[in-house]
Amino acid sequence: MNHQALSSFIWSVADLLRGDYKQSEYGRVILPFTVLRRLDCVLESTKPAVLAEFEAKTKAGLNPDPFLLRKAGQSFYNTSPLDLVKLLGDQDHIRQNLYAYIQAFSPAARDIFERFDFLTMVERLAKSNLLYLVVEKFANIDLHPDTVDNGQMGLVFEELIRKFAEISNETAGEHFTPREVIRLMVNLIFIEDDDVLTSGNAVVRTIYDPTAGTGGMLSVAGEYLLEHNPQARLTMFGQELNDESYAICKADMLIKGQDVGNIVVGNTLSDDGHGGRKFDYMLSNPPFGVEWKKVEKAVRQEHEQKGFDGRFGPGLPRVSDGSMLFLMHLLAKMRPATDGGSRFGIVLNGSPLFTGGAGSGESEIRRYVLENDLVEAIVGLPSDMFYNTGIATYVWIISNKKPKDRQGFVQLIDASGLWQKMRKSLGSKRKEMSDEHIATVTRLFGNFTEAEVVTVLDSAGQQLEQRIVTGTDVAPAAPEGGKLKRVPLSRIFRNEDFGYSTITVERPLRDEAGHLMLGERGKLKGKPQPDSALRDTENVPLSDDVASYFKREVLPHAPDAWIDPEKTKVGYEIPFNRHFYVFEAPRSLHEIDEELKTVTTSIMKMLEELAE
Repeated sequence: MNHQALSSFIWSVADLLRGDYKQSEYGRVILPFTVLRRLDCVLESTKPAVLAEFEAKTKAGLNPDPFLLRKAGQSFYNTSPLDLVKLLGDQDHIRQNLYAYIQAFSPAARDIFERFDFLTMVERLAKSNLLYLVVEKFANIDLHPDTVDNGQMGLVFEELIRKFAEISNETAGEHFTPREVIRLMVNLIFIEDDDVLTSGNAVVRTIYDPTAGTGGMLSVAGEYLLEHNPQARLTMFGQELNDESYAICKADMLIKGQDVGNIVVGNTLSDDGHGGRKFDYMLSNPPFGVEWKKVEKAVRQEHEQKGFDGRFGPGLPRVSDGSMLFLMHLLAKMRPATDGGSRFGIVLNGSPLFTGGAGSGESEIRRYVLENDLVEAIVGLPSDMFYNTGIATYVWIISNKKPKDRQGFVQLIDASGLWQKMRKSLGSKRKEMSDEHIATVTRLFGNFTEAEVVTVLDSAGQQLEQRIVTGTDVAPAAPEGGKLKRVPLSRIFRNEDFGYSTITVERPLRDEAGHLMLGERGKLKGKPQPDSALRDTENVPLSDDVASYFKREVLPHAPDAWIDPEKTKVGYEIPFNRHFYVFEAPRSLHEIDEELKTVTTSIMKMLEELAE
């Protein structure tokens, strides 16, 4: 059964709830029961051995916990002889028995159901005479990992959350990221690390997601590494604000055998659950376009009191969008280069690329990552890729262990045209990247090469061929009467190409007769006073000499102007779209005229036919 069929089957439970529950409440029943049935199935085969061991060790007066974990073969266990199927055998006492069954889980698993407020929900189901029917529904689903593997189970949870978010008018994108976006990010953060990916190397690495959601990013990273090097171990860490998402993530980590103590609940920005820790790899899709007013006091306090010893040293973005706070949070979690370094991928919207002029918080954050040579690449994704927004999004790859050939450079890859239409839209998500598209971006990043898409057009403008051409490839030739259309796909820039100096250009204040007004005291004594009405600013690229620029661009138009050096500020912006813009010449007037004549003739002919 695929994940969509399975989630549809689970969704049929909603038919039982209709009338007694609002649509927005369905998730509070279905999600915890799905988790419970999953844990139920995982423990099924070892249950007799666990029960026998529990009895033996309890009689012997020993702490049974370590022995039970070993017998269960998992990082959790249950000491009740009951399971969902057996609960059906005593309909009159199903509420008490279900309560006892939940209490018999080991503490880490029990916490999951406390996060769901499961027992309150069970009471309500019992009062509505629905508890037995719901348990019966779930007892009939086989969620054993042999039937539904961890990858499929993750997709089931995502599908269910998306549906509940839609009917509750909530934001599904807050909970998870599309799998193909995660696969692309995972490819990019691992591709340069041969020691980790080489089969047989028994390496141990850590990975962290500060906005873990249901744990999708951590899971995909784990699957990728296992596929390439079964001997490697990836220890997973995360933090999540939403209780339900946290509970699902924790359940997933339990089944994977991860230490669930590494998954923390709480607000990452105001209460860092992994203070002082550093990680090898990190992934994040933080909420963007969301204000951080709730945590403003804590964040400002850390910025002002700790500076670069805290997480927010470089600067603070405007309160209306906190996504760059997560970027700085991850920067603070990077393992020092001397200890092997770190690499992370973060999904951001377009705002962090260019918002804020020189000296602003956003510009200072960009300045910090670029002047410290931390940006490896920025990949522009297709629009309509996420469940809750159709806006343009970008994956930033940040590293403090750049290979030699990348040092001092940033690669920009415009993957906005690499997509295929989905058969069925999911919320705002109408497009997806195929395996081939992901492989193309991964290859361009891995080869660290510039590339363009070359389209061969015939004389009528019809496409004959399309090919990705890198610097070493031979481009196709244009056919007779046809032409080539070239669109950049990957470009490489020096870090300083994104920097500029904002200079303040002053003009003298003059009286009504046109005479210069001189200052009478202070620094301006005996010097021309500046006229604030004529004051202007110019952005000078860092690669350009300010004095030469001023002489060339300003003095010919304003011979009496000067620069106020005290007001000069350095800024950074990454005008991504500008670097991939391709000018298309407008059609000739003759061509437009001919087309209008054709259309006019066609309309006249239709009118004549109607008049007959």
